[in-house]
Amino acid sequence: MIIREKILQESQITQNENALIARICWHYFREGQTQDVIARHLNITRKKVNRILGEARTSGFVQIILPQAVAVRNDLENTLSAKYNLSRVIVVPAPIAGDDVREMVGAAAGQYVSENLPPSGMLGISWGGTIHSAARHFLPRAAGGDRVVLLCGGLAESTSINPYDNAASVARALEAKCFYITAPMFAPSQALRDALVASEPVKSVLAMAGQLDMALLSAVDLSEQSKALEYGVIDRASRLSLIAAGAVGDICGHYLDAQGKTVIHPLAQRVINPAIADLKKTGQLVLAAGGSHKYAIILAAIRAGLCHVLICDENVAQALAAA
Repeated sequence: MIIREKILQESQITQNENALIARICWHYFREGQTQDVIARHLNITRKKVNRILGEARTSGFVQIILPQAVAVRNDLENTLSAKYNLSRVIVVPAPIAGDDVREMVGAAAGQYVSENLPPSGMLGISWGGTIHSAARHFLPRAAGGDRVVLLCGGLAESTSINPYDNAASVARALEAKCFYITAPMFAPSQALRDALVASEPVKSVLAMAGQLDMALLSAVDLSEQSKALEYGVIDRASRLSLIAAGAVGDICGHYLDAQGKTVIHPLAQRVINPAIADLKKTGQLVLAAGGSHKYAIILAAIRAGLCHVLICDENVAQALAAA
């Protein structure tokens, strides 16, 4: 296990606090000291040491890098690769009850993309909590001509998971140039959607989808647990209407049925996103998603040909193997 400390670029903590966090992380991760020993040494409470270590992990201040050659479930990875003709499958452990599966899947996704994006590569990303987590786990790269392309529009109301923030975070980690679709995720009407897609600079950025070396995609489900509902991206009436039309979720704004076929729906006709045909020109489509509630849309994405590399949790992997 390799542990790397990364100073956050946009931290509001003071320099002294930053130094304290770094010192605690060095003692704990590098030196192997216990929290009690560190607390006594620095004359602070063990509770504070524990809190700082927890925040350091979740914020990305400390990154824990695991060799991906050491598989958690090599049997499942081999089974899924062969069954669905995937070039690579990475299975992370199912989270302990209460933990967020997006954090674990996102961490693996961030590491995978960092290690496999070619030099001066063009990376497309969608949005969501898993992408947000992945952005915190990208391995720093020296500026080398990388480009990051956001494959969706923005949200009028900021949420805890903002598409533009996701793209900016990934671009900072890679020291890359970032390209945004300067339009909303959903246009008010299909006519306006078509006009925006035909306009500059939206047209130019969407055209990049056909030139990507790699795309990191998330899966948005339509279950009661869907974050699209929580974040207000769609309302409950739209969710029920999409389900009635046969949709099980969306990949990069494309609503799919259980067999991976595109669902025709008024909402889908207002999404500003790249065409599926352009996405399929991508050198490597990496689908990162976890949680049993996402099983249907993950399987649909595979059937639609929108996944070359799958990164998921153990529970989803077992369900896919049994399908």
